[in-house]
Amino acid sequence: MLFNSFLFILAFLPIVWVVYFSLTRLKKVIIAKTWLFISSLFFYAWWNPIYLPLILFSMIVNFLLGNKMSKLEEKRVKKRFLIFGVVFNVSLLCFFKYTNFFIDNLNLFFDNQFPTYNIILPLAISFFTFQQIAYLSDSYKGLTKEYNFFYYGLFVSFFPQLIAGPIVHHKEMMPQFSLSENTKFNYDNTVKGLYMFFMGLCKKVLIADTFAVIANKGYSSVDTLSTMDAWLTSSSYTFQLYFDFSGYSDMAIGAALLFNIKIAQNFNSPYKAFDIQDFWRRWHMTLSRFLRDYIYIPLGGNRKGEFNTLRNLMLTFLIGGLWHGAGWTFVMWGFLHGAALIAHRTWKKHGLSFPNILAWFITFLFVHITWVFFRAISFEDAWNMLKAMFSFNGTQINVFTNIFSLPIIILGVLILFTKNTNIRLDRFKPTYQNLILLICLIVLGFIQLNSDGSSEFLYFDF
Repeated sequence: MLFNSFLFILAFLPIVWVVYFSLTRLKKVIIAKTWLFISSLFFYAWWNPIYLPLILFSMIVNFLLGNKMSKLEEKRVKKRFLIFGVVFNVSLLCFFKYTNFFIDNLNLFFDNQFPTYNIILPLAISFFTFQQIAYLSDSYKGLTKEYNFFYYGLFVSFFPQLIAGPIVHHKEMMPQFSLSENTKFNYDNTVKGLYMFFMGLCKKVLIADTFAVIANKGYSSVDTLSTMDAWLTSSSYTFQLYFDFSGYSDMAIGAALLFNIKIAQNFNSPYKAFDIQDFWRRWHMTLSRFLRDYIYIPLGGNRKGEFNTLRNLMLTFLIGGLWHGAGWTFVMWGFLHGAALIAHRTWKKHGLSFPNILAWFITFLFVHITWVFFRAISFEDAWNMLKAMFSFNGTQINVFTNIFSLPIIILGVLILFTKNTNIRLDRFKPTYQNLILLICLIVLGFIQLNSDGSSEFLYFDF
């Protein structure tokens, strides 16, 4: 079930919302939380019910491990449970996401013909795996206090953030469900939630999906693109990904706010970044936090000398690249970002800097170019795209027309010089003007849904 579907917007979301607050109004808070948990499982199972036992099995194992660690005193024994839990979660992820990738590479490098398996990647496994690893780490440190399975299940499966994040900590979200004021209908949160949800919907269906048509057409014929075609194609994907992920993040925040729950911000105008480190503070913020806290720092962080610091940066981003997808193009994307962070760290260490406008341009251009590896289905396609972009083989437009250049320029200006939706949310007031704005967003979103149907969010593939 997609956020950007009539089924979700007109049936699932309002039914879950009405029943939840009806139960809390009757002081049936435990039943209300259980209802929200079951509804979230239904939301997940709608995609493919065969994988519902998988997420439940994962929840049960992690809940039991966290509960066990909370009762242990000896640190060495607790650490064994933590290690077992991390290995369990990573093994589950690797089996479903990387088995065929591993077999394909074995066949390639050793000229074997081992058969691959018909494994369908379970929806959201990358996200709920990382979230539960963070939970186990917090349990090991004594930072979790609730050990009720239904509450834990709600923490993992809460539908606004289940499919594509943010990757939240138990201590960030679950205490909110225990606040008595959050069990009551809140007019301000409802209006703000609707504003964020439909703002995100419009980003997705009006902007991201429009650029998707251009990007998909270009990437389907990369070996025939002119220089202008290649730049239009790569720019279209750059903006498609931006508004697709930004739109999902807004919709997740909005849907959670309807239940008086504030989930972590995950997107903060990353194309405004003046360096690559700043970009990663703004793009998929909770993933960056996870990679820092649970990979970079455990590897040693910056505590063991400059060489090891640079090595840890590279390893962290190689893992981050592979997390996004089982393919060498994702590894290359991670490698390039790791190399850029190493270069940035070295540059800063020597006290060097660029003027702001040049720093922004270099950062944006680098991010733009590396998205080619993120999008291309093979190294050959990535190379053909980059070759077309920089070979200057004429400016004849074979696929698109000049009309697409203008929206790209307009959107670039809007991204750079307007406030993002998170800032707007903080300042949002339920005025008549904002009510009219909300109605316009709802109408525009529904019109586009009616004409184009629904398309998956890009991060559903990861």
